[in-house]
Amino acid sequence: MTSILKILRVVSDPSRLRILLLLAGEELSVAEVQEILGMGQSTISTHLSQLKNAGLLEDRRTGKSNNYRMAAAGESGLLAEVLAGARSEIPEAATDQAAMRIVLRKRKDKMRSFFDSMAGRLGKDHVPGRSWKSLAEALLHLLPPMEIADLGAGEGTFSLLLAGRAERVIAVDNSAGMIAVGRERAARLGIVNVEFRQGDMEEVPIEDGAVDLVLFSQSLHHALHPEQAIGEAARILRPGGRIVVLDLLRHRFEEARELFADEWLGFGEAEIEALLADAGFRDLQIAVVDKDDDPPQFEALLAVGRRP
Repeated sequence: MTSILKILRVVSDPSRLRILLLLAGEELSVAEVQEILGMGQSTISTHLSQLKNAGLLEDRRTGKSNNYRMAAAGESGLLAEVLAGARSEIPEAATDQAAMRIVLRKRKDKMRSFFDSMAGRLGKDHVPGRSWKSLAEALLHLLPPMEIADLGAGEGTFSLLLAGRAERVIAVDNSAGMIAVGRERAARLGIVNVEFRQGDMEEVPIEDGAVDLVLFSQSLHHALHPEQAIGEAARILRPGGRIVVLDLLRHRFEEARELFADEWLGFGEAEIEALLADAGFRDLQIAVVDKDDDPPQFEALLAVGRRP
């Protein structure tokens, strides 16, 4: 356990307190912290190193850089009291939070820009883990007729497939380009029971308790906060409704972050189980259902749960 004296020594610096206030709620890279605070990279790196050495931060490797977040040691006790006071006593705290919201919005905009550029040709390029075999596995768990929300729907390939058996499908994606292509395809095919809505899977534009089934088809690893997306799924589901998550099993293909705008390199089976359980889902079924033949041999992870 980190000693009280060590904590007090480290947090005596106002700049380190500002960093801790940021990382208490978000995971940020060195460059993002630098942009928010307006300090040099070497200064930021030094502060982060000192905070990590004190056991107050932990990091996660993301490609060529590290993301930092508050360690468990900073969630309670003395440091929690220090941070509570710092929020009101440090003049820059409110400005830092506003700057952080801008940085996170830029991160989402970068991902949205990638998918806008892919609109109309997504199915012609390789998308990790998206195969007809894995999609068919997910379809086996459906009990039509029902109202379905497809979150992170892209061009609506899955939504349009489901429309043949569903009462209604609401396809949600944050890319205007993807939504436009999906609507055009639905019109061309004469499919009238699919509604395309532009929106974020962490703030779903669907009312509470509106659907029977929520799908994440190779989309959850694009969420900045997967737990919030899963929480939104629970919110819009009716009691007894189900969630189906089809995503990538955790992998080490770091290039996916740049090639496919991936925020996360898949999820472990235990990790996805914990996300669903924490959101209140029960009767969980989790399995690896497919594996690509070609390197880097992505594996598809299927998870199904029920809202009580």
